[in-house]
Amino acid sequence: MCIFSMGIGQVTGTQIFASAAWKSQILVYSMQIMTQHDVAMILPLPIPPGSPGEEVRFINLQDYPEFFQHLALAFWEPSHDGGNSILMSLQGRGPLPVHHVGLFEASFVPSLDEFRWLDPRFRLPSQVWDQLPQYADWGFAVFKLKPGARPQNIHPMALEFPRRDPHQLFFPTVHVHDGQIHTRAEFDHTLYAQVDRPPVRHRAEPVWSQSQSSLREYIDFARAAGIVTPDCPLYRRQIMGMQPNQDTILQLL
Repeated sequence: MCIFSMGIGQVTGTQIFASAAWKSQILVYSMQIMTQHDVAMILPLPIPPGSPGEEVRFINLQDYPEFFQHLALAFWEPSHDGGNSILMSLQGRGPLPVHHVGLFEASFVPSLDEFRWLDPRFRLPSQVWDQLPQYADWGFAVFKLKPGARPQNIHPMALEFPRRDPHQLFFPTVHVHDGQIHTRAEFDHTLYAQVDRPPVRHRAEPVWSQSQSSLREYIDFARAAGIVTPDCPLYRRQIMGMQPNQDTILQLL
């Protein structure tokens, strides 16, 4: 669940993977969605201010739809049961670059001001952004999603972006599903983090559990496009039910 440009019918089964790659972060996102309209999913990215678009890399995982199922297998225990471009040209300005990433069209929007170059269907009203001041100098990844009368399983959407804080991994979990900001929201999230040491846990925060098995047993590295490190530990955290409507930050040592 994340930020959508207009109201949607249903979002469930959100799964997010994050890992650090020197000065950048890998982010992979998947969910099940039902919408009757052309809609864009907007992922805020904590990039260093002024980062050029060339530093954001979209990764095509269309041929690996089972990516998150394979990550989950590393935590399996025997006791358990097993169309049109979103961007428009305006006079005096060319469109932001569009990337065809599997079944999606994706674009990097370097700042809130640059949203004016998007088709109005894929923008949020300015009053919504006014209620999200933490994103004032961030960048954004925008994915166009297709409408459908039935829930759609969205194949993993992946990208790499420069990190503002080298001691953090960022998970975009703020919800905007109906054009409004709510202080609490219904979560159905599974978060995965691949880091070389146990995550820092602050008081009262949920524990990140470590995988039971080596990823070499389950991950198809040929299709994973280099986003998973074979021998680095994998951690998981689940967030369910009504929770504070905020992003999730994993503090690294």
